Amino acid sequence: MERKTEVLIIGGGVAGLAAGCYARMCGFQTLILEQHFLPGGLCTSWERDGYVFDGCISYLYGTAPGMPFNELWQELGLAGYGFIHRDEFIRVRNERGDEAVGWADPDVLYDHLVSIAPEDKKRIRDFTIAVKEFVDIDMSALTRQPRELMGPAAWGKLGLEMLPSVATTARWCRVSASDFAAGFKNPFLKEAIPHLLGWPEIPVLAAASTYAYLWKKNAGFPAGGSLAFARALEQRYLALGGRIEYRKRVERVLVENDRAVGARLYTDEDIRAEFVISAADGRSTVFEMLGGVYGRRSMKRRYGGDLPLHSQMQLSFGVNRDLSGTPAWIIHLLDPPYRLLSEERSVLSVKNFSFDPSLAPEGKSVVEVFLRMDYGYFRRLIGNRLYDSEQDQTAEQVLKVLERVMPGMSKDVEHTDVATPISYERYTGNWNGSSCGWLLTKKTMLSMILGMKKTLPGLDRFYMAGQWVEPGGSVPLCAASGKNAVALLCKDAGKTVPS
Repeated sequence: MERKTEVLIIGGGVAGLAAGCYARMCGFQTLILEQHFLPGGLCTSWERDGYVFDGCISYLYGTAPGMPFNELWQELGLAGYGFIHRDEFIRVRNERGDEAVGWADPDVLYDHLVSIAPEDKKRIRDFTIAVKEFVDIDMSALTRQPRELMGPAAWGKLGLEMLPSVATTARWCRVSASDFAAGFKNPFLKEAIPHLLGWPEIPVLAAASTYAYLWKKNAGFPAGGSLAFARALEQRYLALGGRIEYRKRVERVLVENDRAVGARLYTDEDIRAEFVISAADGRSTVFEMLGGVYGRRSMKRRYGGDLPLHSQMQLSFGVNRDLSGTPAWIIHLLDPPYRLLSEERSVLSVKNFSFDPSLAPEGKSVVEVFLRMDYGYFRRLIGNRLYDSEQDQTAEQVLKVLERVMPGMSKDVEHTDVATPISYERYTGNWNGSSCGWLLTKKTMLSMILGMKKTLPGLDRFYMAGQWVEPGGSVPLCAASGKNAVALLCKDAGKTVPS
């Protein structure tokens, strides 16, 4: 059995849906194949007993008109989507009663942190100045067109546009939150800053931009959760005349004379196409769907452990308690540490989604705990009953730890849901269950700025999009990569590149 389309897109996540939208805007006939039965890929949520557990977006860049990345969502028909904004990003709290609040307003943040550590006034000022500088820096300029299509004039224009940010970028792109924290004198802030900025490995450059966008209401949470946002993008694609088929898993990309000509499904069905875009897992695409024939040496190094990943475990609790007065995100620094899965841990990341009342029944709340997790640990348990029992045991242990910071929580829990790195792999195909492709660190920051190629050497009419060609794996970057893949496609097809 064989069918045909002009543009075949593998993967119905944000990158695949965005690529589909832009391909339709350019007049191509499109078909998206998605292995799951839902759109969005990692941009998802799931409902259990009336509770909606969100698995993706903490904040989405581009939610304010005229601000960076907003044009992208306008083009995708989502500029009018409802977003929820908060005055604070995150809190860090220890069991001695010390607390640092990541206020979005840099002046409020400065006064607050200086009240904790006047001895670190200069270092605090350095960060809040960087936040203010980033308000006027349009990082989305780096995603407007693929680097492969940029000639000297385009590079010169981009250079002039980014000129005001050169000094700030040069100073902070190679400094991690942990590096920055090491220079603090105050013991509590020295421990808290790596988490207050997002995560210990995040470049200060990226943390400053996040705070800047939060301050200017350009980083909101999509009302209804991540899946609702993905469904809105899916509806935009369908309204443009695109087609999407679910529960369709690609076995391999069909190649003839070093040119992609379609895909074969695991059902032995062939779908022929003039162009193929893979917005699926990067490693599976290069080494399984294409057999490793067209992978660059650098790409083999990436998937050989050269670049960092982020695998995690998400424990979600439906709680019969109104937590609307509780902060949305608290990092608890615990002493003594707790033991979980044969590892001692001193950090507990707890999110409370009461800021969006649509995610839980009235008077109730959703609480989620995120733990960094070794993919291999759970991989070894697959195939026997230990996997399920280990999930149950982990949930029980985490609830005991939650009792230390949220007394009485256990008796109020009505539903518990556990997602391991294996869950991420099963439902999205992501290599090692990574939750964001390559983790954004000072090592991958330069690749994010310069961009990763979205074509493979020696293979024509084939393009890649998504988090595996966009370090950091944020939702806007994935959408922009879909647009850029279509720009490359348009060039090869002799059509006008989407602006």
